Amino acid sequence: MLTLLVSRRLPDAVMAEAEARFSVTCRPVTTPMDHAECVAALREHDLILPTLGDAFRAPAFAEVPEPRAKLLANFGVGYNHIDVAAARAAGLAVTNTPGAVTDATADIALTLILMTARRAGEGERMLRAGQWTGWHPTQMLGMHVSGRTIAIIGMGRIGQAIARRCHFGFGCKILYANRSPKSVDFPATQLPMAEALSKADIVVLATPGGAETHHLMGAPEFAAMQPHALFVNISRGDVVDETALIAALAQNQIAGAGLDVYEFEPKVPQALIDMENVTLLPHLGTAALDVREDMGRMALANCIAFAEGRPLPNPV
Repeated sequence: MLTLLVSRRLPDAVMAEAEARFSVTCRPVTTPMDHAECVAALREHDLILPTLGDAFRAPAFAEVPEPRAKLLANFGVGYNHIDVAAARAAGLAVTNTPGAVTDATADIALTLILMTARRAGEGERMLRAGQWTGWHPTQMLGMHVSGRTIAIIGMGRIGQAIARRCHFGFGCKILYANRSPKSVDFPATQLPMAEALSKADIVVLATPGGAETHHLMGAPEFAAMQPHALFVNISRGDVVDETALIAALAQNQIAGAGLDVYEFEPKVPQALIDMENVTLLPHLGTAALDVREDMGRMALANCIAFAEGRPLPNPV
């Protein structure tokens, strides 16, 4: 029976399915695997099921040039914590879980849009602090989302799901920036990124992580946005230059932000925490039981296919 390392415990139903098929070792902690743990995993297990932040980068593979492990079945669609080229050079296949995360992540984007636009977090904090004195006509006026112009940066599965919700649910005009044209079933206009940023009331970042998109949103991009515009990020934290975002907010270059991911996660800058016009969520993008079960089963299906010598369902 092949051995499988699960880097962080998955939902019980998925763990039971994994244990029925493999000799499973599961780390007892919820923190990411560091370099030493990744090196040990490559030496000691046949299959590895890693997830966000596990440090399977080039130095780990350099330290284990002939690993026992032959597959990294990533739990999650994003895999910027894995050096895929180095893994392949060391003889490992890499898979991920596309599709399973699309709708849940898009829903969180809409949550952030609405919370930030309508000042929901700020209002709840005020109420819980006992500072609400009653309704009046100019209390906590925010942005009405219906009919607004939304710029989606990254029009992949998740970007399209966000755009579809905004268009059909709120009658929004959709602009998007993407490396290639996309064919979609709703009105959407592709523009250069700077132009899309300059025309949008709300900007949503939905790109993959990795070296190509590191700090895609920086000082010039925030300067291109309108002063009343809101910025939402559900992609990866390091796609945003967090220092530049803080400066743009502090200098009123943009009106607010909604964030589910952070550049140095789980560290969140105190400057962001202190800003009332910023909505902060603890990386809830796929945090629904059925979604996490689907993700786990998809990762497990890649492991089973490998064990049976079949083509991998979701290679990257």
